[in-house]
Amino acid sequence: MSAIPPGWYKDPADPTTQRWWDGEGWLGDPLPADAVAPEGPPPAARQAPATTPAAAPPPVQTPMPPGAGHAPPPGAPTPGPVPVVLVPGPGGQPVLPMGTMLVRPRPHGLMLAGVGSRFAARVIDVLLVLVLASVANAWFAIEFWRAFQPVLDWAMVAAASGQTVDPATVPGSFSHAVNMLMAMSAVLTAVWFAYEVPATANSGQTVGKRMFGIKVMRLEADERLGFGRSFGRWLRMAWPTPFWFTCYGLPAILQVIDCLFVAIDRPLHRALHDRAALTVVVQVPRASRPETAPTTPTPLEAMIGGRHVDPR
Repeated sequence: MSAIPPGWYKDPADPTTQRWWDGEGWLGDPLPADAVAPEGPPPAARQAPATTPAAAPPPVQTPMPPGAGHAPPPGAPTPGPVPVVLVPGPGGQPVLPMGTMLVRPRPHGLMLAGVGSRFAARVIDVLLVLVLASVANAWFAIEFWRAFQPVLDWAMVAAASGQTVDPATVPGSFSHAVNMLMAMSAVLTAVWFAYEVPATANSGQTVGKRMFGIKVMRLEADERLGFGRSFGRWLRMAWPTPFWFTCYGLPAILQVIDCLFVAIDRPLHRALHDRAALTVVVQVPRASRPETAPTTPTPLEAMIGGRHVDPR
């Protein structure tokens, strides 16, 4: 006896029709799939036992509910979602089977933050950090200029005279100017740390993220990010910062690539620092935007956006 209760279902041999399934086989003549099926089995099935050879049972997935216009048979369970079955992939890693249609994940029942919102929030945060760092670096910047001005004058004189530059004639203040650059880089990094790490650790939001209604969350649980996770996320993105001035700004390219990875990562749109820290950025629910209200994730959404996701 099949676990699927008797009722009218789409015929797997011809999806354009529906037939009566009695729990063991198909009975009676088929009806069009969009037709209103009668109550109970077809008349021919009521008069005599089934003589039709048992056909293949319905697909393993949840069957189509009985036709519109009548109630399901008494005691029949309410059809649920199609079960998601993983298959072994390369290296034994469980993956979804080919042809599976993915839904847009909602980690912890929340919408993912849009790429545009994340980019705009990051721009706001960068500008605020640069303003704060400019204030904190005021003394170092003055010292740098005092040390670098003799070097600049020497270089201009050497260029105007057409003479070959002799490193031995470089003014002694050059090393002091380099030290001031390194100090400014360190101060910039410290200001960024103080601006971002405590804020994301406590609320998941910096000023920029708060302005655009998005926040950082753990991938595996709906709870406070915490200092350790917040610091790891920030460090993966910020480590090139101390080398900005001494390496002519080239380390900043790595940080840009890190952030732009949001646009190509699937399905959670995570930057490289999010992937390293196992975090995800979501839309904060707003009363003016009902679609952002939390929902109960389906099994597939929970697998993609929750603790079952492959962190790689």
